[in-house]
Amino acid sequence: MTHQPVPIIDLAAAETHSEGLDRLDAACRDHGFFIVSNHGIDPEIERMWEASRTFFAQSHDAKRRVARTQSMPLGYYDRELTKRKRDLKEVFDYMRPSADGKNLNQWPEDDGFKAALSSFFESASEIADRVLKLVFLALEQDHDEPQPLGDPGTSTVRLNYYPTQDPLDAAARSKVQPLGDMALHHHTDPGILTLLLQDETGGLQTLTKEQGWVDVPPRENSIVVNLGDILQVWSNDQYRAAIHRVTPRSKEARFSTPYFFNPSANAVIQPRAASTRDHPNYHSFTCR
Repeated sequence: MTHQPVPIIDLAAAETHSEGLDRLDAACRDHGFFIVSNHGIDPEIERMWEASRTFFAQSHDAKRRVARTQSMPLGYYDRELTKRKRDLKEVFDYMRPSADGKNLNQWPEDDGFKAALSSFFESASEIADRVLKLVFLALEQDHDEPQPLGDPGTSTVRLNYYPTQDPLDAAARSKVQPLGDMALHHHTDPGILTLLLQDETGGLQTLTKEQGWVDVPPRENSIVVNLGDILQVWSNDQYRAAIHRVTPRSKEARFSTPYFFNPSANAVIQPRAASTRDHPNYHSFTCR
């Protein structure tokens, strides 16, 4: 039987019958990636894709009407750096409006766009919570320590568009870092875990311990999950924050949408007692 480095987990079956938890556990210890199917939010995902493609199909000037600034950190951006190298991509970031009325979101003048992305955010928040419970079930099957939670109020969504050519004109390029050799350079995500929707183009890779870089293949009606830095701390290095990258797009543009599931702003982050065996690898800290 061929080894599948990035396992596909039926979410509903794993929740009800613990099916696939051994494969999930092995992947989280190796590289921090797995794929979930049977998640139940296909309609919200389809509306999100339509909104994303419509937004990025606009002219550059139209997209820059909602460009992020020093005082408005969310919205459109076209010169993202990873590892101090400029990525070949455009992004649109947003989050759930805060309860205190402070809204950092910027929306195009399209009510359908906002409605589709808001619906996707709430659905993805529910899936992220279910997936996190599943991860802890795989990690700590013999322990009943209360599970830490994620917080949709601090979580964000990013629409990614990876074009085949630099979106900046010559004048703009002269003022920023030159493009690097990847569409998205290698990194880990700082939060708990990331739900990633990707189109059929491919290009996402993760770094495994023994096989090096391997593809995280597109799969219809599925969600890619990768673990972040917070979960590596919670597990005391038993589970690995996923090192990942996106290879250059030379013939076909790529769309993806990550939902970044984060802890609450005042949460104390430290290794869990069930994972440390009295030897924590990290001091406690907060995300503020």
